[in-house]
Amino acid sequence: MLAACGGSAEPAAPTVATTEASPTATPTRPSTPSPTSPGIPAGASPLSGLPGGADKPLLAVKIDNTRAAQPHAGLSAADVVFVEEVEWGLTRLVAVFSSEIPGVVGPVRSARVSDIDILAPFGAIPFAHSGAQSRLLPVLAAADFIDASANANYTGWFDDPARPSPTDHMLRPEAVLGVFDDAATARDIGWVFSQEPPAGGQQATEVTAQWGSSSVGFRWDADAGDYVVVIDGADSRSAEGGSQRAATVVIQSVKQTDSGYGDKFGGVTPAIQTVGTGAALVLRDGRLWEVTWEQPTLGEGTRYLLPDGSPMPFAIGQEWVVLLDEQRAPIVR
Repeated sequence: MLAACGGSAEPAAPTVATTEASPTATPTRPSTPSPTSPGIPAGASPLSGLPGGADKPLLAVKIDNTRAAQPHAGLSAADVVFVEEVEWGLTRLVAVFSSEIPGVVGPVRSARVSDIDILAPFGAIPFAHSGAQSRLLPVLAAADFIDASANANYTGWFDDPARPSPTDHMLRPEAVLGVFDDAATARDIGWVFSQEPPAGGQQATEVTAQWGSSSVGFRWDADAGDYVVVIDGADSRSAEGGSQRAATVVIQSVKQTDSGYGDKFGGVTPAIQTVGTGAALVLRDGRLWEVTWEQPTLGEGTRYLLPDGSPMPFAIGQEWVVLLDEQRAPIVR
């Protein structure tokens, strides 16, 4: 279910690559977990726990994460980054910004059908992407998010001559946010934050999720107190300097099916099931916890629960949520 590498003793069997629950009592969903746990300042972001991030406008951006797309611009400012599989064993990122809006974000790529479900808990969030296949456009138009694509709003979009096509499409977020007066602001989606990790967990210095043609990994940096994001076997690169970093990493096991969409070369676009329940791993502070995830309805946030039913507290800062096909097992070292 989870592949372990290296010379350390094999960890207890986690429940990531199957639909089996952890071998403990089935957790129950707590009533309304507070996004501002003890030790978190009032007015903190409900999406990252960062000070001053409450009630700020939201923006989601679809971002390329291949090596050719790097260095990423503005990604380090996101509150949360989702990793989703697309065609041919590749992945793309959905970055949600609120606490900090960078000057430039990119490179921006096209939308997929699973973006609708991923973004549903955020409400009327403007979603910036470079377009989509024609059959998908009416489905995207019926979604709850606001179309902030290049087709809907040309303000703020430009091609960077220093980047190769198709990884040259960039966005100035402030120009896009100023257009949508009815855009949603950051709200509680059930995540809890804490300066200190919960009891338990097991030591884990690196975790890697692999697909047919790509991989995304996270390596614990004890000196910095966060995780270096590793893309396709190499440290990621940020236009702001250094590598992308994560305070909390979630590897969420999900069901995937054929969405009925795909590219002109025969690549199949997966449909990612985010509603329901399953197993996940949460990494923070150099340790790993086996948890259960649950999302009762499309409009609710996903909650991550410890075996006793209490919410798993995230570290303050940017989270990466990797949606990994339950047929695949992450490698933990």
